[in-house]
Amino acid sequence: WITCGNALRLDWLSICPPTGTDVNHVAKDLFEETDQKYEVDFENEGGETYICGNPPYLGSRNQTEDKKSDLQLVCGSLIKNWKSLDYVAAWFLKSVEFGASVDVSVAFVSTNSICQGLQVSTLWPAILNGGFEISFAHNSFKWRNLASHNAGVTVVIIGISNCPPRERLLFNLLSQDKVEERRVPNINAYLMPGPDLSVEKRSKPISKLTPMTFGNTPIDGGNLLMTRDELGGLSLQESLRSKLIRRIYGSAEFIRGIERYCLWIEDEYLEQALEVKPIRTRIETVRELRNAGGKTARDIASKSHQFQRMLSAEKHTLVVPAITSENREYLPCGLLDSESVVTNKCYALYDAPLWNMALIASRLHWVWIGTVCVRLEMRFSYSNTLGWNTFPVPTLTEKNKEDLTSCAENILLAREAHFPKTIADLYDPEKMPENLRQAHEENDEVLERIYIGRRFRNDTERLEKLFDMYTKMTANTAA
Repeated sequence: WITCGNALRLDWLSICPPTGTDVNHVAKDLFEETDQKYEVDFENEGGETYICGNPPYLGSRNQTEDKKSDLQLVCGSLIKNWKSLDYVAAWFLKSVEFGASVDVSVAFVSTNSICQGLQVSTLWPAILNGGFEISFAHNSFKWRNLASHNAGVTVVIIGISNCPPRERLLFNLLSQDKVEERRVPNINAYLMPGPDLSVEKRSKPISKLTPMTFGNTPIDGGNLLMTRDELGGLSLQESLRSKLIRRIYGSAEFIRGIERYCLWIEDEYLEQALEVKPIRTRIETVRELRNAGGKTARDIASKSHQFQRMLSAEKHTLVVPAITSENREYLPCGLLDSESVVTNKCYALYDAPLWNMALIASRLHWVWIGTVCVRLEMRFSYSNTLGWNTFPVPTLTEKNKEDLTSCAENILLAREAHFPKTIADLYDPEKMPENLRQAHEENDEVLERIYIGRRFRNDTERLEKLFDMYTKMTANTAA
């Protein structure tokens, strides 16, 4: 028989009863509202139960009220922050509920974000505490079909079981037509071989690193920002321009070399700024927008000539774009002068020693944030609390820092040799200049020898070392 209904609101035990259960009452329930006759003269003599599903791909921000209600019904009593979960999470927890009464293996094609970022620490403890483990998994790949307007979402395949095999199968797509298959003792929630753990966001770095913060949020309706032409239209004398204007970088500006400026007005120069009519108009418009906005906007309406925060460096700023393509072999990061500022589309380390850049630009950091941070489809979505503050780094000697500083300088010099090419041009994997690639290779060589005395063989070995260090470094410490 086939049961039509909302799988999250049905009693799975009544539809798939345990082995040895008389299922006549189930059939009767299914047919009682029809004129059809039914006859079931057997007990459920099946061995194991497998449920395979393909639930809707709905992230927390794309769920309608009824979907949120489904999620709350299944997850609300088990998980405090259930509202942040993808819709598919409810199927996993419904399976755990089903497994309380029967040995069961369950497999789903799932949104890959349940194995990334904060969803790991939110969802997976409930699954593991319910007696389930990952029995097999296939890492992220793009799911496409022949349907019109095919979205091509990025998914994983995860099998969980309360009676898992001794060896677990882990699949990884190496190329379009080549899949790697590994047999491992355990697969954790990041779909990596290794012990069960969850990397949780932290307010401070676990290693001795310079604190990283996100950039400055305008909350201005675009009125504090301007293009080069708009800046020219202000006709400012150089002495006033140097007081009121700064070059500003978000992710797109830094990666693609887009030229953009902003009003950066310290209180002591406000009166001079208001004497320039176009600037005064922009400031008044910001005030109106903020007064009509939410609490955060209203709280800063009296400072309508400024960003929400006014953070800048005395010497230089190390910048990391918040969103970047996964196709680049290294994270795009860089060095800005003290006259430049960054938006909230970037993260910043103000006046940080240059060796910090060597860490961010490394393959080690690339594989770490690609695993523990959220991804937008496959693109990296950087996080200071999840990516930087959790990054395990050995204690560095002064010699280590000197060597890494030289590596960072060499990367910057290699880029400068190809001016005016942008970060997007330079880090195109098919067009990356050889001297820049060599500078990164030398950086990885120096850093990885600090970790284990040699180069890592592959990304799996890198992650295994990082997870081991993270576990030891966070034992008995608060986030």
